[in-house]
This record gives sequence, structure tokens and C-alpha cells, in this order.
Amino acid sequence: MASSTVIYETQPWKDLKSHVEDIRKTHLRELLSDTDRCKSMMVDFDGITLDYSRQRATLGTMDKLYNLAEAAHLKEKINRMFNGERKFTVLYELSICAPEFCGYNDLSMAPFCGTFQINSTENRSVLHVALRAPRGAVIQSDGKNVVPDVWNVLDKIKNFSDRIRNGSWVGATGKTLTDVISVGIGGSFLGPLFVHTALQTDPEASKCAAGRQLRLQLVTGSFMVSGVIFLANVDPIDVARNIAGLNPETTLVVVVSKTFTTAETMLNARTLRAWISKELGPSAVAKHMVAVSTNLTLVEKFGIDPNNAFAFWDWVGGRYSVCSAVGVLPLSLQYGFSVVEKFLKGASSIDQHFYSAPFEKNLPVSMESNGKGLSIDGLPLPFETGEIDFGEPGTNGQHSFYQLIHQGRVIPCDFIGVVKSQQPVYLEGEVVNNHDELMSNFFAQPDALAYGKTPEELQKENVPQNLIPHKTFSGNRPSLSLLLSSLDAYKIGQLLAIYEHRVVVQGFIWGINSFDQWGVELGKSLATQVRKQLHASRVKGEQVEGFNFSTTTMLTKYLKESSDVPANPPTLLPRI
Repeated sequence: MASSTVIYETQPWKDLKSHVEDIRKTHLRELLSDTDRCKSMMVDFDGITLDYSRQRATLGTMDKLYNLAEAAHLKEKINRMFNGERKFTVLYELSICAPEFCGYNDLSMAPFCGTFQINSTENRSVLHVALRAPRGAVIQSDGKNVVPDVWNVLDKIKNFSDRIRNGSWVGATGKTLTDVISVGIGGSFLGPLFVHTALQTDPEASKCAAGRQLRLQLVTGSFMVSGVIFLANVDPIDVARNIAGLNPETTLVVVVSKTFTTAETMLNARTLRAWISKELGPSAVAKHMVAVSTNLTLVEKFGIDPNNAFAFWDWVGGRYSVCSAVGVLPLSLQYGFSVVEKFLKGASSIDQHFYSAPFEKNLPVSMESNGKGLSIDGLPLPFETGEIDFGEPGTNGQHSFYQLIHQGRVIPCDFIGVVKSQQPVYLEGEVVNNHDELMSNFFAQPDALAYGKTPEELQKENVPQNLIPHKTFSGNRPSLSLLLSSLDAYKIGQLLAIYEHRVVVQGFIWGINSFDQWGVELGKSLATQVRKQLHASRVKGEQVEGFNFSTTTMLTKYLKESSDVPANPPTLLPRI
């Protein structure tokens, strides 16, 4: 097998590392005074403007980053991802690589001579871009064009959601199904929640959703957005909140699980099945529950008609699944397929841009979830490969964590603004309207982070001497700004795709797999051990064993103080 070299051993990586010292000596105040530099760091595409001039980078820095992208074979990896390839090969070992064969005049720029896989640990194609491809597109996986299969599912979703929404599909008692609960975990929650939250106040989408409710039931937290509860927990309290005020006669449940075996998802699904069965009888399940799954055997065994199962594929990663039936089905039930189709078209526009635009004009590449400690070849990495992303809408963040980003640790920021408000408000006599007030902060905060405030400026403003240290801000804190022309379904799709591809670029550059998540599996396997112990202790009275002292002590205390829980209880549903 050909040898391979990790990215941090290449000359472009070393050049960037040595360049860091030069950047540390340069303040953003100086960089932002260079108009030509700032012009070169603004990118416009299809109603979106990206300004990354407040990044701590010179034009020379960008050249070094493009060299790194070339060394990482970024363009080749993007092309092969879009082509559905699982791996690709450069035939010559580094020690014998000839420039006339590999295309590099400098052998230090040919670090990846060997075989490389896009998602090697799962041996899968990575084709979330196919989920929003135009109907006539050709995207191959294992020699088969997958786009027709995608559109077969989309057509099925359109037909089903139209029938639910127009009342031709009714529940077991003949009533129209107006309320939808979507049960899932991880990517089955985060993507749909993002899109649902953004669409709720879009005029077209909100009009289409009149008289309907969408509730997302998951297993990681609980969220309230504009009166809609997002249950993200197996906790019975959250289950109770989620079904509070709902009538089983008018409720449709969407169970999202590819294998139909995900422990937390299926427990929540069984809870809702019991809720429906208790009120309407077991035969009502087929009318009130549908599935997003590929395991038709378990779907049918659960009580759901296999004809009401909506497929997705193993080349769809969970964190990239919102454009599959995982997100499209519940969102279409709420807003109608025509609105969701605009969302898909927006994502597709960024896919095509990402695939074809040169790097210096490419939004996701210019912006650059991973969190891996190993390269895709299994080698330990001497650098961190993940971000911790957090934020707040509008000006909420200013009163929670902006003190940290202005004077505490340096945290690169993304500011996302919209030219036209979804719900404009004008008050007679006000200096500016509500949206202008919001956008004043959008334009001000990046400059505040970049420039800061010097002691000299404070002295000129006659700030008391004892307060000057407290009001001094070093500045030189990087950020980028994205300005969208509007926030409709199309733009929401674009925004999602930008950040999806940004993650892909990071992974390709770092040489890691951005598409598996073995760290998640570790916690699940340990939870299985605890689950078995709880069952054995509740039912058989067995002592806690096989755990460390701390866990044993806590489990024992938990079991002792909840000893009134029956070993084999009858069904008890939550009530509020």
C-alpha cells in the first residue's frame, strides 16, 4: 500500500504555523485600514454577502491557506464526494512521486499519495447533496443514480402531506389530523428544529401552517419556540409537556429511526403508541403513526403500515439528514410541500456553488463538527479539530456572553443578519424601526470586537482613571458577517448548506472523517450496561456491581431512594 503523510507534516502547514507569529504582531485595526484587502475578503452569491475582513488574516495568509487546501487535495475530495465515491487513489508513493504524474512541481506539495476514503470507517458514500438535487440530476452511488430514488420519496411525502393537510386522510374517529409530533434524536431533532424555528415567522410559511401544530419529541432536552414544545428527552416530565393539550384523535406521530432500534427513540414511540391506544384502541395506531425508516419488518411489527414508511439511505449521515424524509416529512406536514421544496432549492443552490466556485469566491471554503482526535488513517493528531458552537438570536447574547467575547477568551464569531425582516414593525415617532435597531447591533458588534477600546481613547472621553482598566478592550478579536437578503425557505436552505459544507471543508483539510460519530456510540454502550443493571436491581433485587466506586455509590443511592417504583408496573401515562 502507498504511504501517506498527515497534513501537519506538509510544507504548507508548516508555512502557516510559522506565519502565525507575524499575524500575532498585527492588529485588526491595521488590517481593516487596508481597503484593497477588505474588498478581496467580501463574497456575494445569490442574495448572500459574506464579509470575512475581520478575520486575523492578510492577503498573504489567504494565499497560504489556499496552498494548504491544494496540499490537502480539497478540490479533488469535494469532487469525489459529489460523485458518490467512497475512496480515491494517488498511485505513487511520496518517495518516488514524479511531478509529471501527480501534478506538483514541489514534492512537498504532494502529501497524500495513497488511498483515501471519504467515509472509511463506515465504508459509505457521503451524498446529502443528492437529497436536494434537481429531479433530472445524475449523482451516482455504487454505479447507480440515486436521484430518482430521492424524488420517489419526495413525491410520496408530497402526496401524503397533501392528503393530511386537505383532510382526505383522517384519524381513526374521522377527524382531521392537525397536530404532528416528530420523535427522533440527534440529527432528527437539530435540523428540523432549526428549519421549523426559522419558518415559523416567515409570512408565506406561517400562512400555510395556520391551524396546525408541529411538536418535535426527542431525547436530549426540552425547547419552547413560539408556543410549540420541542421535547428532547426520554424524561416522563417532558413527554407529559409534549402531549399536554393534544387530542389523540387529531394527532399524527412521526417516528424517525433508520433501523427502528434506537433505544431512546423507540421508548418514546412506544409511550405515544400507548397514549393513542388507550384513548382510541390499538387499531388506531396505523392511522395515527407513520415512520421514517428502512426497517419495514420492525415498522410493521410496531403496528405501523409499511406503506406509511418513508425511506432514507445509508449515504445520509444523521447530522446531514434534514433534507431527507427525516426533516422534509414533518416540515411538509406543517408548512406544505411547496414551502419545503423552496428550502431544498436553496440548499441545492449552495451545493452547486460549493462544487463549482473557485476557492477565493466560495462561501463555505472562505468561512471554513468534527471533534476527532485521529486522522482518517487512524493517526493521533497533535491539534484540536472541533468547535464548540453557541449563540443567541438578536441582541439576547449581549446580555449573556458578550462580556466574555469582548474581554475574556478570544472566541471567533459569526454574525448573521437579514436585510428584510420577516415581520416588520414600524412605530410612529421612533428614531428607527425595530429591525433597524436590531441591525444597528449587527453592524456595530463586529467592529467593536475588531477595534476594541484603548486607554488613550478612554482618557480623551474623561473616563475616571480607576475605571479605565475595566473599560479597556484589546480588540483584535476575529469575526465574519453573513448578510442575507431575506429569510424565507430558500434562504434557510442556503444557510443550512453553507454550514454543512463548511464542516466538510474543515474535515477534508484536517484529514479527518466528518461523517461518523463513534464518540456518541461509546456513551450509548455504557448506558446499555446501566440499563441492564437497573432492570436486574428492580426486578430481581440484584446488588449493583461491575462499576467503579463512584458510579456504584450513585446507582445504589438512586435505587434506594426510588424503591417505591414497582418492579413490573402496569402502563402509566404522564398527565398534566
